[in-house]
Amino acid sequence: MTELAGRGIADITGEAAECGMLGYGKAEQQTTGIHTRLHARAFAFAEGTARDDRRVLLVVCDLPLISGGLVEEVLRRLPDGWTESNVMITATHTHCGPGGYFHHALYNSNTGGFRPRTYAAIVDGITEAALAALADLAPAELDLAHGELHGVSANRSRRAFDRNPERDRAHFPGAVDPLTTLLSIRRDGRLTGAVHWFPVHNTSMTHTNTLISSDNKGYAAYTWERLEGGADYLAPEPLPLVTAFAQTNAGDMSPNLNLRPGSGPTENEYENTRLAGARQQQSATALLAAATPLTGPLDHRVTHLCLSRAEVGPEFTGDGRAHRTGAPVGGAAALAGAWADGKGFRGFREGRNPVWDALSQRVVYALSPALRDAHAPKALVLPAGPLNVLRPMVQERVPVQLLRIGRLHLLGIPGEVTVVAGLRLRRTVAEIVGADLDDVLVASYSNGYFHYVTTPEEYDAQEYEGGSTLFGRWQLAALRQTAAELATALRDGCPVRRGVPEPLPAVRPRRHPAPADAPHPGRAFGDVLSFARIGDTVTAAFVAAHPNNDLRRGGTHLSVERLGAGATGTGGTWTRVADDNDWSTTFRWTRTGRTTSTATVTWTLAKDTAPGVHRLRYHGRSTATGPFTGTTEPFDVP
Repeated sequence: MTELAGRGIADITGEAAECGMLGYGKAEQQTTGIHTRLHARAFAFAEGTARDDRRVLLVVCDLPLISGGLVEEVLRRLPDGWTESNVMITATHTHCGPGGYFHHALYNSNTGGFRPRTYAAIVDGITEAALAALADLAPAELDLAHGELHGVSANRSRRAFDRNPERDRAHFPGAVDPLTTLLSIRRDGRLTGAVHWFPVHNTSMTHTNTLISSDNKGYAAYTWERLEGGADYLAPEPLPLVTAFAQTNAGDMSPNLNLRPGSGPTENEYENTRLAGARQQQSATALLAAATPLTGPLDHRVTHLCLSRAEVGPEFTGDGRAHRTGAPVGGAAALAGAWADGKGFRGFREGRNPVWDALSQRVVYALSPALRDAHAPKALVLPAGPLNVLRPMVQERVPVQLLRIGRLHLLGIPGEVTVVAGLRLRRTVAEIVGADLDDVLVASYSNGYFHYVTTPEEYDAQEYEGGSTLFGRWQLAALRQTAAELATALRDGCPVRRGVPEPLPAVRPRRHPAPADAPHPGRAFGDVLSFARIGDTVTAAFVAAHPNNDLRRGGTHLSVERLGAGATGTGGTWTRVADDNDWSTTFRWTRTGRTTSTATVTWTLAKDTAPGVHRLRYHGRSTATGPFTGTTEPFDVP
């Protein structure tokens, strides 16, 4: 067999201003600019045959979540032979990306509804990355390595974790999952691509941040591609190296090591983001030396599971009896939020909520034994199931996918899986297919979203994760049963029942037109309003237009330029040395009136910044006059 591999990357950044962010669910967290752009990174694998079932495609996206609508539209645009079975689209779970791209209403609650521009930017970018990876397919050597990474994650739900049996807890002595996995791609001995898996929430940036950010996993990829590999994200040529940092069972893993938002290892969220990302990237590069060849067949299976009414056999429930999942209901603990990463709504807490507990136990469960068996001891608050009848709020029929790349198996789950829940899913698959446990990973946040997955023991604690396990105490058991079906079919070379996919709900997009732009009185678009240099930070403010007039996907709202070596005065050539993909820059937009606004460009000089003459530029588009650029006076960097 000849292994073929291809890589692709594309911009998926949505609306940079006045769009609610998805992740923390805070109404006040509306985009005000860009710290780092968001990307989709695609990796195609194929055997040297023409058989459609001998190829798989993995797309890792700097997104909070993956919606079913995104998956359906991307698949529609891919060539024949690429299907829901052999394409996995997964999210890094940044909490600082624009929302409004779901067809289920709950996830558009702080965005003013469905946002067509953001949705289009994401779909276009994912498709572009996927097609680039397919076009890039060529003979390659694949390698796989495992290791451990500590000092990046902490268990934010220890009380729930400690309820698990000793056998499970013993697998995670520090109550964290330190397993790292690296799949690397080489051509003629040169590294051209890599995918690194490690479970940690992408929540180093807190809910007070309103700049679009790819967070710690995005910084890890940026470090490897840009800082070490010299990649130019705006160049028309393919990147020489594409690296993705994907999630596994990160449901209870927080990067906030002190279990407070933005705290640990430092008290600065930007520095924490950088450190968590750098440590993941260092882990990945260290694994290169330990990698061994990854050979073997490619294969895939997918089925659709109705989580609201799944019958689960006694071999998976743990109590020797059959059980049934229930319609989706959010618990009081879900509204409390995960306190380590950001509190939720006032009046709710993790654990006991006496009023809601009493109402559920004495009234709701007393009237419905079936509901009690599925959901107790959850304090029921958000009846998403009944609401779905009136207006689709959450997904009930979910895809569960199993991909095989040689000895590596990826179990695609469209939810947030705790480390012990993930361990049980991994054991289920590994025992059936005969794989080493480390070679089976839970690919959380893949192909859709249905909130959390906890063990029954964790569920009983009703911490945030348990309250967010929408389909009740037997949800993990239903997923294990489904994973067993997929693994058995994969092992035996048999087809698997497809199940009934969730119908994609219709959306009625609200119009979100940017107000008519006007320059500041007596000024023109792009005029420099102020310029300052304090220490290593250079800042300029410009007369701006609304950023949503042009999302500049594949482009930039700002540029830092250096005058060519040896040039003086107005001669020479200006070369772009940084843009809004870079960690060293920020682009902030502020409304100053009904039709006027200001764009502030900031550049922080690194220690290795080349000396010379520089300038800052801002690129905008007015609804009335079209594109424009503002430019500062040149300044010297000694």
